[in-house]
Amino acid sequence: MTDPTLERWRLLLGEPGGACLGGLELDAEAAARDAALDWLYGRDEDQRRRGVRRQGGTGESTLTTFDWLDDITRLFPKETVERLQRDAIERYEIDDVVTDPAVLARVEPNPALLKAVLRTKHLMNPQVLRLARRIVEQVVRELMDKLATEVRSAFTGTKVRRSSRMRLARNFDMVRTLRANLGRYQPGTGKVVIETPYFFSRTRRHLEQWQVILLVDQSGSMVESVIHSAVTAACLWGLPGVRTHLVAFDTEVVDLTSDVDDPVELLMKVQLGGGTDIARAAAYGAGLVDQPRRAIVVLISDFYEGGDPHRLVRVVRDLVAQGSKVLGLAALDEQANPAFDRELAQRLADAGAYVGAMTPGELASFVAEHVGR
Repeated sequence: MTDPTLERWRLLLGEPGGACLGGLELDAEAAARDAALDWLYGRDEDQRRRGVRRQGGTGESTLTTFDWLDDITRLFPKETVERLQRDAIERYEIDDVVTDPAVLARVEPNPALLKAVLRTKHLMNPQVLRLARRIVEQVVRELMDKLATEVRSAFTGTKVRRSSRMRLARNFDMVRTLRANLGRYQPGTGKVVIETPYFFSRTRRHLEQWQVILLVDQSGSMVESVIHSAVTAACLWGLPGVRTHLVAFDTEVVDLTSDVDDPVELLMKVQLGGGTDIARAAAYGAGLVDQPRRAIVVLISDFYEGGDPHRLVRVVRDLVAQGSKVLGLAALDEQANPAFDRELAQRLADAGAYVGAMTPGELASFVAEHVGR
């Protein structure tokens, strides 16, 4: 019997890793897994250039994408299937995973497929588009279920400077506690003995209307941020004290606010790719502001400006000067891993914008903290 660990190494390395098994052959199931991996990773041009080949044969594979999806679903656990599908779509651009109706009808919706649908929906005929919408609906529903909880948590009462008898760690008022107990400072130990701790109270109070204006770069590199912006906007929609706008832009500006309560419809209208005119979008967002001191303008972009960077900095500076909050996000997704033009981002920060990367939950908390003041 083959050692499972050695077998995994053999599957990872392909045919060049045959020595792992000491001359033993793979059993039938492991050989099927190896063939499925060969179908995908055997096309890796970088490995071929380095003389590394996964495929042992020289003939063309007769395996179709449909067959391959059936095989990996049968042979691998769900997490591995999702990784293989993601690599097929994003690494090797096997578009028929999301453009072939027979394939679409079989795949299990996941975030990688959602991104692929958004990138390729312009290639789909109406029949395929209807099937693709199923993927969008399911993944968005799962994101909504998760993010709605985070948003509701952020807006469940705001901290006010009033003592509370409810002694919860999340409501601990460190500043007031230290001030009240400074007389018990012990120089020998460098510690303050706390006799009376203080806590914030969280109250639901009347909130004056705030505007949250989300300006979302729909260039191809921002697809994850586009998805999370749509879902976050839907979660903010209808919250007390918040009026949400959602605007997508490339070189043109498209106001999608009328669809913000339906993130599926909104995402199906997004057109990824093209150039970028961030300054034009920022100017449009500035024009939406009704009460400057009760407006949060969130610019979600990688800040690679194809328009006029001087105009963009000027618009941001004017927004800050009139009392609006400007938040520049290089990423809005679950990982919050940004890739952006740091020079332009620094100029926006110098103009008074908050610049960084956030998860949707962190953005909701930022909005809640300002709305609740």
